[in-house]
Amino acid sequence: MFKISTLWNICLALPVTVLACLVAGNVARAGSSLEDSSRSIGSTSSAIQATVPASTLAMTPTESSRSTVASQPLTTSATDPGRVTNAIDSYYYMAPVDTDPAMLQVTSVTQLSDVMPTDWAYQSLQSLVERYGCIVGYPDGTFRGNRPLSRYEFAAGLNACMDKISELIAQGTADLVSKSDLEAIRKLQEEFAAELATLKGRVDALEARTATLEAQQFSTTTKLSGLAFFNVTGVSGGTNVRSEQLVSGAPAIFTATENPNVTFSNLAWLTLLTSFSGKDQLITQLAVGNGFSPANLLISGGNFFNTWGVPFTDQTAGVDPGLFILRELSYAFPVGDSLRVVVGPRVNIYRYFDDNRYTFILNGVGSFNGSGSTLFNGVDRGAGAVAILKLGDAVEVKAGYFGQSTEFLPAFLNSAADPAKGVFGGLNTAIAELDFYPSKDLSLRFTYARTNQTVSGLYPTATEPVTGIFNFAGRPGTSTNVSSDTLLANFDWKLFSGLGLFGRYGIAFSNLNTTAGNVGQITTQSIQFGVAFPDLFKKGALGTISFLIPYDVTSGRNLLAAGAASTPGLSYSTQYELEANYHFPVTDNISLTPNLIVVFNPNNISGNPTVFVYNLRTQFRF
Repeated sequence: MFKISTLWNICLALPVTVLACLVAGNVARAGSSLEDSSRSIGSTSSAIQATVPASTLAMTPTESSRSTVASQPLTTSATDPGRVTNAIDSYYYMAPVDTDPAMLQVTSVTQLSDVMPTDWAYQSLQSLVERYGCIVGYPDGTFRGNRPLSRYEFAAGLNACMDKISELIAQGTADLVSKSDLEAIRKLQEEFAAELATLKGRVDALEARTATLEAQQFSTTTKLSGLAFFNVTGVSGGTNVRSEQLVSGAPAIFTATENPNVTFSNLAWLTLLTSFSGKDQLITQLAVGNGFSPANLLISGGNFFNTWGVPFTDQTAGVDPGLFILRELSYAFPVGDSLRVVVGPRVNIYRYFDDNRYTFILNGVGSFNGSGSTLFNGVDRGAGAVAILKLGDAVEVKAGYFGQSTEFLPAFLNSAADPAKGVFGGLNTAIAELDFYPSKDLSLRFTYARTNQTVSGLYPTATEPVTGIFNFAGRPGTSTNVSSDTLLANFDWKLFSGLGLFGRYGIAFSNLNTTAGNVGQITTQSIQFGVAFPDLFKKGALGTISFLIPYDVTSGRNLLAAGAASTPGLSYSTQYELEANYHFPVTDNISLTPNLIVVFNPNNISGNPTVFVYNLRTQFRF
């Protein structure tokens, strides 16, 4: 029998057999590895030409038809999609293709800067280059001989050498191929005939399977991913909770007489991520859901729907439950190395602003009030654009402008598509944000938002920073608009493995204007501070405890018809909440998240009983 020692002696002595020796050295493990490769190709055959991390399967958060609370913010590193600055980045950005540069033919081994005469394979490489001309190097002049070799690269190299030998024979220059080399190859083929035959069969089967997958793949440019949520939600302590409602334009007091029933609802998000160049990204997102949180039966009227005590995923996807809606439609592309631009008729603002690694709704703080600033702006999604400029590794500057365009409003209220209002009339928001990353464990964000809403009538719907319903009654002139200036500060800090801190502070100044002049100013603030426990009991788990004041009206309460205990017989007291959330990944695709929200002084009314909201979310990712 041909001995292994003889095999390696031939390998080291005869340069043309180096590639064949690689076959001998790898053939034993090739079978199982090929099966792994087959599975890998099957799972990625429909991937777009971009590196999409597994967490990209998560779809962007959605907000419901409340206007008081901003939805979950999203990533911050859009200018560098391949850089993950925090846990959220990996969900939303496809990194550019990270492929090896094109290989270049070399004519002398001295062209390979990292191949030294002292290397054990130097003479073999020298002969392969100079005698047979079938070795290639990278454009930077390196060979990279110590790095792992993929099967595709090995097959290409082996094929190149065998083609070269065949070419030499066909050209009548067979004498350049020594008989000893050919004899060595013959012996190798005989010794490993069975293994090579098995390998060939598996390669043929893999090629056939790959061809089938390519023919049946969803798209060569688009990746479909999704999330599905099951929500079970209940409320206790809700009896005798008073709230302010508007009846025929006048405020009135309502009192709950019993706790709402337990609900079981669904929400699903489907996202199509398309790339045409590997660096751009077209986002087309659909959503459907039927959630109506029982806590909504206890709130004050007006623009407080889906605010306190409401788990983020316990909602509908649009105006009507059970109907698919277009959730997002936007296109992002790079401009040079440092600037990324996003434009679209329905851009999700929270994908780009007010980010926080510990309040991401898929695994962090799980309520509307806790997932993002409640005073951010009045436009959840809008027609407009975002520019994201990266200034070094530690600083990003973002700016955007949006006209109202959201799935939670009837078409005639989406001002960006209304010829009578357009992008610059109706409700619109301009935003600027500075993100600072002193280290990979600490993130700081500072945001300014200018929101403007054209209004009419005595009781218009409020812009989000106001968190109440305006009262223009008895004011001189005709109501015209409400403008709000909001300042936010936001941080997340991983102290060490297993412990982190996070927080937000926001303050908004809202001016009510009529044709007769300014009516007055309403000042509101929001506060959040929390402790996070990453990898609690299991890798990938996250526990959070959060204290927050979602909307505190510090001045101008007399300008609100509802939302600030302005009705006679009520006394104002700041509402505050405690929230405990634990995200537990059962598998890579299934997770369970119990959530407890405790609401004190509900509806900012003194004397209201404490309310407890319980939620269990099952999350499926595909």
